[in-house]
Amino acid sequence: MYTVVVLALQDAIAFDMATPIETFGRVRLPDGRPGYRLVVAGHEPSVQAGPLRMTVDEGLDAIERADLVVVPGRNDPLRPSPPTVLAALRAGAERGTRIASICVGAFTLAEAGLLDGRHATTHWLAADELSRRHPAVRMDPDVLYTDNGDILTSAGAASGLDLCLHIVQRDYGTAVAADAARLAVAPLHRPGGQAQYIVRNRPTQRTSTLAQALSWIEANAHRDLTLTDIAGAAGMSVRTLTRRFKDATGQSPIQWVSGVRIRHAQELLETTDHTVDRIAAQTGFPTTSNFRAQFGQLLGITPGAYRKVFRPQA
Repeated sequence: MYTVVVLALQDAIAFDMATPIETFGRVRLPDGRPGYRLVVAGHEPSVQAGPLRMTVDEGLDAIERADLVVVPGRNDPLRPSPPTVLAALRAGAERGTRIASICVGAFTLAEAGLLDGRHATTHWLAADELSRRHPAVRMDPDVLYTDNGDILTSAGAASGLDLCLHIVQRDYGTAVAADAARLAVAPLHRPGGQAQYIVRNRPTQRTSTLAQALSWIEANAHRDLTLTDIAGAAGMSVRTLTRRFKDATGQSPIQWVSGVRIRHAQELLETTDHTVDRIAAQTGFPTTSNFRAQFGQLLGITPGAYRKVFRPQA
């Protein structure tokens, strides 16, 4: 039996704490024995988790007996972690204890230095900020979870369940993990990754210097656009346009256009019965095959599979 310690932190996201408790706590082996022993531990006797206050029975020394430590996200992921928590996580990692984060719990792992040089993910809305604060982390915002062997991370919300089921499969095999998935009424493996949930290339405050250009692209992305067209609409030279796009978005203007077209296509797949051919034409892709290729490259899933996920009644 593996011992799982769920770390109780002030301001923890209750969903992130409940996911490993419920998933691992319900795992049963073929002979009926439980697969995991669950412990909730923290550095304080009680913690506030959103509207809930929880008492904590064990201290951080429980980590010393853990096979796996799960670190939930916090509502304010930029809030500094207690030094005692960071030290306990580092000591656990040095002993070879597996440590996993859920959602923005990756900020705590990064703060402890456990993600430096490793692949990691977090909620897509927070991925850029984590990369900015911890540039040594090899961030991949498109996946549901990452597994470095001893250090694991998951994306937002329900991705924590994906990661827990992955760990069960690692520990006990597919049959036990499939049974755990059935109990959770969830697929053992979801198609695609977090990429399909990201809202792409929507203007934000960081792109305010490009407001005129972005507004024009939003209205004209269905057309066959060139750099000259976009620069003319923005009232600037091609060189200036390209530099400002790179500075504000990390993308070229044409890459931004492609992302806008993908977002428009997602909206049509979610809200209409239009064929994939028609959607490709409506959103500005030169051919259906080009649309399928770019959609799959960016989202990791086909347009048809995306529609089944986000418009299952279609």
